[in-house]
Amino acid sequence: MASAAASYDLRFDAGRLCLDLVATAEPVERLDSPRRLRAWLLGVGLVPPGTPLDAVDAAWLARFQAARGLLHRVVHAEIDGRAADPDLERVNALAVTAPPAPVVVRSADGDLVRAVTGTPDCGALVGQIARDAVQLLTDPAERNRLRRCEGEGCPLVYLDTSRGRRRRWCSSEVCGNRERVARHRAMKRR
Repeated sequence: MASAAASYDLRFDAGRLCLDLVATAEPVERLDSPRRLRAWLLGVGLVPPGTPLDAVDAAWLARFQAARGLLHRVVHAEIDGRAADPDLERVNALAVTAPPAPVVVRSADGDLVRAVTGTPDCGALVGQIARDAVQLLTDPAERNRLRRCEGEGCPLVYLDTSRGRRRRWCSSEVCGNRERVARHRAMKRR
C-alpha cells in the first residue's frame, strides 16, 4: 500500500483548490498527520512559503478532513445530478469566514513575494477553500467542466480545462499511463 500512496502523494492537479483537497482522500488517505497537512497547505499555495504553520495540529487536521468530506459529497452530488442542499448550506457557512489577507513584502534577496498578515487561522483557510467551491459550483461554465476520472477504480474528480474538453484521466502520468500499459499488455496477449 505504501507504493500506491507514494504514486498519489499530495497531488495538486485537479484544477481547483477545493478539488485538490477532495483528492487528498482518494484513493488513499494522504492528509494523515498535521505534518502532511502543513505540506499540503504550502504545496497548493494556500499559504506562501515561510508562513508560520506551528499552530497546525490534530484539531486542524480534523477540520480539514471534515471540510474535505463535505466538499466530496457536494461535488459528487453535482456530477451525479443530485441535490446536496443541506451540504450546500454547510459549505456556505464555511465560506463566510474571510480568508487570510495577502500582502506583498520584500524577501531577503530583494524580490517581491506574497505573504499573509499574521498567523493563518484554521477557519480562515478552510473558508478560503469553501469560497473556491462556491465559485466553482456557481459558475456554469466551470461546473460543466467537472469530470470523474475514467481510470479503472479511480474516484478522483477534476476540472477538464483541455482544449477539446476530452481529458479522460485525473492524471495522464498515473491513470492514463496505467490504461496505456493495460492496453499494451492486452495487445501483446492477442
